[in-house]
Amino acid sequence: MKILTAAQMREVDRRTSEERSVPSLILMENAGARVFEFLAHKFGPLEKQRVAVICGKGNNGGDGLVVARQLHTRGRVGRLQVVLAGDPDSLQGDAAANYRMLLGADHRPRIVKTETEWEAALGEILDSTIVVDGLLGAGLRGPAEGQYLRIIRDVNARLSHAQVVAVDIPSGLASDSGERLGEAIRADHTITFTAPKVGQVFPPNCEAVGALHVVPIGSAPSLYEDDPEIFLSTIDPAFIAPLFAPRARDAHKGNFGHVLVVAGSTPKPGAAALAGAAALRAGAGLVTVATAARATSAVVAHAPELMTEPLPETELGTVSPAAFDYQRFEKIAANKDVIAIGPGLGTNDETQGFIRKVVRESSQRLVLDADALLQENVRAGAVLTPHPGEMSRLTGMPTAEIQRRRVEVAREFACARGAYVVLKGYRTLVATPDGRVFVNLTGTPAMASGGSGDVLTGMIAGLLAQFPKAPPEQAIAAAVYLHGKAGELASQELGEQCALATDLLRSLSAAIASLRDA
Repeated sequence: MKILTAAQMREVDRRTSEERSVPSLILMENAGARVFEFLAHKFGPLEKQRVAVICGKGNNGGDGLVVARQLHTRGRVGRLQVVLAGDPDSLQGDAAANYRMLLGADHRPRIVKTETEWEAALGEILDSTIVVDGLLGAGLRGPAEGQYLRIIRDVNARLSHAQVVAVDIPSGLASDSGERLGEAIRADHTITFTAPKVGQVFPPNCEAVGALHVVPIGSAPSLYEDDPEIFLSTIDPAFIAPLFAPRARDAHKGNFGHVLVVAGSTPKPGAAALAGAAALRAGAGLVTVATAARATSAVVAHAPELMTEPLPETELGTVSPAAFDYQRFEKIAANKDVIAIGPGLGTNDETQGFIRKVVRESSQRLVLDADALLQENVRAGAVLTPHPGEMSRLTGMPTAEIQRRRVEVAREFACARGAYVVLKGYRTLVATPDGRVFVNLTGTPAMASGGSGDVLTGMIAGLLAQFPKAPPEQAIAAAVYLHGKAGELASQELGEQCALATDLLRSLSAAIASLRDA
């Protein structure tokens, strides 16, 4: 699903009205109706709820006024109180029309123009069980000030016991950036219209959104999904679910690809074992792990289904360039579909020489991670899986700069080098050579432990090998999404502190099963 800026959203709304003959008043009505339907479904029966709807003077306030009218005429709410922060005479267009319609339905909002009037209104809604936030919308360009800031602070501090449902975007939140403008309402749920907005998916702003619900209000998806200028998208289950349709009844292991994992060392055999096992769990038909000779027994002990190829070692117990003697490595790689290389191999000169030779001479699609992530190893079509520190090594930029400009850095590097970049972290990104960027919304702090990245590398390789005819970004995005989903499931079972990388493997089947609804 495409992610829009405020300007892009306004353009979609404009074209919906002018080109597709859907009046803006109808769009506002649909927006309010979708919020009402969410409230009725999530918190019903509404007769038991005390609802406060807080509206501002703009179109977001107009949406809130529709919600209020729907609650009044359809909801049979236990108690409904509507607060309009501003002079009704200053309302314009569709917001003014919906104010008149609310009056026509025999419900008069409480008008609040001063902080004293707000304090009096606050006293009457302090026991609310639900607060609908329609104060400020996506068009905000600076920090909230004055009375609006006071209301934001009071909702957060004095109405924190209530469930806060934001209309389109929490008031005070920047629409076009993850960086904070100022103070914003902290919502439990945000009902956004047509498509997610940039500020709703990137940290730290996304922390104020709560659960994000994207609902249609009448704009045709072709107005934004088919626009090549809109390059940001979320990784949605519907995008990746087709890869996991039931297999043919006569399928065999040769149908699902053969992955070669080149990883691990005598000091670090676990990296090879995790990456190899993850490729198998992701569905690859065959997986061979080529690793330092003395590490092979540890790999097989972890997953006996893995095949191994012992490679000559350096004095440090890492893979030696002697692996290429007598075309040994070439023969190992000959019939493989995808090569994943890097985890746990080592950074000494001899092993790095081996890595460079693998990258230079292999014709298969490469997944590069960890010790293979160097500028000289990047080639067109390769999949890179750096964390921010490794991205710093690839670009020469400080890690702090990369974290501040994650989308731009990943996109620019992918386009310049013709590679696929999986920039790991909170809201992992998948950047493609043609400039698209997919944002992953799954994941948990429970995954912040050793080995999680090795699992992702193996999953990407396994899915690329399994689906050679699919667009590479679809298989890569599927691995990233399911990796995060498996982390969430493992965290639910074991807690954030106790989940391990191996628990991601055990939770992967449930993560894949969760795609069935898509």
